[in-house]
Amino acid sequence: MAGWSEHAGQAVALPLQNVDTDQLIPARFMTHSRSDGYGRFLLHDLRRDAGGDELAEFPLNRHPDASVVVAGHNFGCGSSREAAVYALVDAGIRAVIAPSFGEIFAGNAVNNGLLPAQVSEDDAAALIDRLKEASGPLRIQLETGRISLGGLDLVFSLEPSWRTKLINGWDDIDLTLHHLPEIARHRANQMHDNSWVRPKAGQSWP
Repeated sequence: MAGWSEHAGQAVALPLQNVDTDQLIPARFMTHSRSDGYGRFLLHDLRRDAGGDELAEFPLNRHPDASVVVAGHNFGCGSSREAAVYALVDAGIRAVIAPSFGEIFAGNAVNNGLLPAQVSEDDAAALIDRLKEASGPLRIQLETGRISLGGLDLVFSLEPSWRTKLINGWDDIDLTLHHLPEIARHRANQMHDNSWVRPKAGQSWP
């Protein structure tokens, strides 16, 4: 997974609250192989009519090249299915901006290189309103935690460890490996200070 620190791309407004993981990718599509890509299933039932045809007015249908979604609170709630993140990533989405996220979804997002940028309710509303008229790209700077669009300059919240993972393209294992020197020092100190813990050569436990 490649890391990133800055992104500029087309943003779309999805002013819905509580977009859950079953809306992001309905369960019936999760039998498909990930190698074939899940992007075509993203928000499948919201962006299509009963006959399966795309709704022309749906934001992601109007802007299929979008790489940023601005949504309402509690985005990604529901089940823990990581496939919801796969669908966003495979559709080319690099960041979701919202006032709040499902906790498991946000963790899965970071582990797959997708930014869950948390902003205030007012800032989310301002971005959604500005998207009605802004023609330029939305810009995100991970290191400074800033979002800019059409004259708006906003800040977003992100756990420091998540910021590190996104910038470096790391998952949880990579982050742990990065701390191996500190882990080794801690282990050595523990064994030095508590040498009685380590069995002596040839000693067997009762």
